[in-house]
Amino acid sequence: MRIAYLTGEYPRATDTFIQREVEALRKQGVEVYTFSVRRPGDEQIVGPEQETERQNTFYILPPDLLFLLFAHITLILSSPTRYLRALRLAWSTRQPGLRGLIYQLIYFTEAGILARKVSVLNIQHLHNHLATSSGTVAMIASELGDFTFSFTLHGPYIFFEPYRWALEEKIKRALFVCCISYFCRSQAMVFAPLSKWEKMHIIHCGVDPDLFSLVSHQASTKRLLYIGRLASVKGLPILIESLGLLKELHPTVTLTIVGDGPDRFELEQLTEKFNLKESVRFVGYQSQSSVRQFIQQTDVFVLPSFAEGVPVVLMEAMAAGLPVVTTRIAGISELVEDGISGYLVPPGDAASLAKSISLLLDDHELRKLMGKAGRAKVQQEFNLQWESERLYRVIDSALQGKAEPVRPSCMEMEALAMSQV
Repeated sequence: MRIAYLTGEYPRATDTFIQREVEALRKQGVEVYTFSVRRPGDEQIVGPEQETERQNTFYILPPDLLFLLFAHITLILSSPTRYLRALRLAWSTRQPGLRGLIYQLIYFTEAGILARKVSVLNIQHLHNHLATSSGTVAMIASELGDFTFSFTLHGPYIFFEPYRWALEEKIKRALFVCCISYFCRSQAMVFAPLSKWEKMHIIHCGVDPDLFSLVSHQASTKRLLYIGRLASVKGLPILIESLGLLKELHPTVTLTIVGDGPDRFELEQLTEKFNLKESVRFVGYQSQSSVRQFIQQTDVFVLPSFAEGVPVVLMEAMAAGLPVVTTRIAGISELVEDGISGYLVPPGDAASLAKSISLLLDDHELRKLMGKAGRAKVQQEFNLQWESERLYRVIDSALQGKAEPVRPSCMEMEALAMSQV
């Protein structure tokens, strides 16, 4: 199997799940070529894995002008009808206004470069992650180059503007769609024709549980950890506020924040406002190995987001036997079982967040019990090996015109994984 992966910016420090998925498919013998619209900055390269992927990825921008002209001229001459169909598709899915038209022309230009490169490399199929602007490029490139495409639908942001990003058209034209959760699939079903529902499969983002050792919970420590973008939408102001409440009952509680983002300065100021500067540590982006070390050195993982899909960082924390406190939104409840592997709290409620964290800080045996339950959940339903094997089967079957179930049972997936050993 010879396929291409496309994202808007690859590889990023926050998209390690895509890198792992590519690596897992390669281990199954798939030739995977990585494409990206833009080249990530050096701040995104936090480990050797990212640097290797960046060196081996084809970047559409900035364009090689000679190749751009050659690509589009070749596409026009090889099939004027197909080229005109692609132009019509780009026109019909453009965003409103002059700005939308200009952006669509840019996407069309990028799609020509991509279509030609896919043809030169004799690639069978194109798969896209994050189906907004790069999804539009993938869809138009598929029409230009006369090859199939698919995409992984994450949410939540595309569901805020589904018409702007022509989600219905993308679902109609895709060979198949991977949805990261039942919730994600249900939101896509709102915009997809009934006849297309059967090609919308649930394939979880996954982690390798074997990379994580079980955390040894001790009664004396009170360490909290957050990993992710430093943006208000992640609920970090609520977390910092809740930490101020926690300090009254747990004076020695600390919070480590791994990651970076646009709101870091404001968040650092907020820690000063709540007199928490000595209790909160900002450590910036970290490599995958460093992230695992931070996870091993904490007691409770906290993610109070307002908008998510199914966060991979929660899977990583649970794989290490950490209880998690997070919000009851989107597909998170499909991963975190309230009262079993952690606590689900209302988004934006600092008091509820503080209360749930406090329950775990008070009882290291409860942390140990929830941690074991969380690891078992990840091993059974969010295992990278099984999910990548499932993805391989979906791609292979779709290319052969065969049907696959929306989501096989855990027993079927385990049997499938064992058959590959």
